Amino acid sequence: MSMSTSNANQESTTDPNDVTPQQSSESIAKTPTWRHLLKFAFPTILSMIIMSTFGIVDGIFVSRLIDPIALAPVSVVFPFLSFAMAIGLMLGVGGNAMIAKKIGEGRVKESQQNFSLITLVALLVAIAMMAVGLLFPNVILDILGIDDFIRYMALDYLQPLLWFLPVIMLGMVLQQFLITVGKAHYGAVTSLLGGLVSAALNFVFIRVLDMGIQGAAIASCIGYSITTIVSVGYFTFARRGNLYFVVPRVDFKALGRTCINGASEMVTMLAGSITTVFMNNILLDLGGAEAQAAAGVMFAGMGIFSSLFFGYASGVAPIISYNYGKGDRANLKRSYSNSLRLIGILSVISVALALVSTNFIIGIYDIPVGTPMHDMAATGFKFLVSGFILMGFNSFASMFFTALNNGIVSSILSLFRTLIFVFIAFMTLPALFGLTGAWAAWPAVEVLGIGMTVFFFKIMKKKYGYA
Repeated sequence: MSMSTSNANQESTTDPNDVTPQQSSESIAKTPTWRHLLKFAFPTILSMIIMSTFGIVDGIFVSRLIDPIALAPVSVVFPFLSFAMAIGLMLGVGGNAMIAKKIGEGRVKESQQNFSLITLVALLVAIAMMAVGLLFPNVILDILGIDDFIRYMALDYLQPLLWFLPVIMLGMVLQQFLITVGKAHYGAVTSLLGGLVSAALNFVFIRVLDMGIQGAAIASCIGYSITTIVSVGYFTFARRGNLYFVVPRVDFKALGRTCINGASEMVTMLAGSITTVFMNNILLDLGGAEAQAAAGVMFAGMGIFSSLFFGYASGVAPIISYNYGKGDRANLKRSYSNSLRLIGILSVISVALALVSTNFIIGIYDIPVGTPMHDMAATGFKFLVSGFILMGFNSFASMFFTALNNGIVSSILSLFRTLIFVFIAFMTLPALFGLTGAWAAWPAVEVLGIGMTVFFFKIMKKKYGYA
């Protein structure tokens, strides 16, 4: 797709009711300095980190108030929720990239219609998934790798997630569009509020009302719902900006572009769900439910740091899409080069923080030192941390090409890093080194992934002019 300003201006004349992006998109139109990129991305980073703690909150309460082994069903069931959220992320991120580009081109009315259609489709898909899950819950649990020892707890944890699935997916979609309209801080504030509400309700439902692990699931679902309620309210009643709900127009081309743009992000989360199920089945053979519970602790900690990188990439994506749509190569170069420098700094900080907080993260789950579960979690987390130095660059690469509306390259990067390389690592390293090999597989994946990241950055720079 041409980046010329003349093409952008030519398309911008398609509707006389459209407004220029400079009038209504000051945030994404500013020069992408270090300070502006961090300021623009910070609410999204905060929001993503807070959302990643929802599973941690559940884990802490079920471990301390029920039993540490209850971490296993929480860890094993979560990939199903991730699967649903992957579809929401595809629609949200993919639609966001397309719509931010159209705003940069001045096609605002069309972007409103596309936005409304994407939201409606997300809701209908979520309702369909909820219905399937409620009809076949045990089939889902069999796929996830649940044994009979924890099946009853897993079923109690799964059912509330199914009922709240449409609300959760809708919030996932709309939170991405809050970034484009410069209201990412709404997502951050509501995520923080949701986390606090979830924590409070966990205590009430589990300790006071004795609802067990089902209470933990309901508490998290209510926490997720707060962002959805605020987002729906904003896009319904705040009608002075670029985006708000209008009567949608069926546009299969726009839906197709949305899915292609967001395919890499869906692949990332979906592959994460698939590989987590794959890993849980391997861990069940290598160390039983204790190994699965230890993995739950590890990946809860990893989720916080990976959310830092994903939050940054999601936060700056609209700036990249806007400048691409506008044909501003100078600011596209600034976005690219400044982002790489910032990610390098954040990577070093993340590794340092993760190393010093390993025992603290495990300790909050009340897992006694010296037990097999504690030893497995501590060893595994140290392996995971070693991959953080590369994780940020790999995450940014996928989102960067999504923002450039190149869903094919983005999907290739995600497919290899989050699925193909994972299967290669898990099929070889555990067979050679047992449980230690399973933990070492994750940094090995990041090493393989950085090769593809560098390759595509180099071969695509001439086409897009970002370097």
